[in-house]
Amino acid sequence: MSARSNALADRLERGARALAKLASGLTEEEWRTPMGRDPRPIGVVVHHVASVYPVEIQLAQALAAGQPITGVTPADIDAMNANHAREFASIGREAALDLLRRNSAAAADAIRALSDEQLDRAAPASLYGDAPVTCQFVLEDHAVRHSYHHLARIRATLGSLAAVTVSD
Repeated sequence: MSARSNALADRLERGARALAKLASGLTEEEWRTPMGRDPRPIGVVVHHVASVYPVEIQLAQALAAGQPITGVTPADIDAMNANHAREFASIGREAALDLLRRNSAAAADAIRALSDEQLDRAAPASLYGDAPVTCQFVLEDHAVRHSYHHLARIRATLGSLAAVTVSD
């Protein structure tokens, strides 16, 4: 394992743990609270983060293999997220947290398996207007960043930055 891939995996794991810690302490009312402009309840968003790790890793692995990402657009992501919200509208906390633990661990393992050469490999990606982007960029922009992004939005929704820090 390379030092870079290990560092990326460590950051993913820290974000997932922080999200899990915050989510595990929510009341049932907070778990069901919509996230402002994003109408999805907090619990659905936690499950969303957990459920997309495999897709995010698959996209990065394609780039690591020198394959372009085709047929994936921001509109596709929006549709996937909307379908997920409908399908998992009443997801329970334990199911979501279990999936978060399992999928974040699998994602971290997959990242640790990447070499520096694979992290540096770039290919066109339809998600970015066919710009050639590296595997590491896609990991950082998606799988690694995802829990931090939603953790910040959940905290803003709840009106509190106390309780859990990303370093926990």
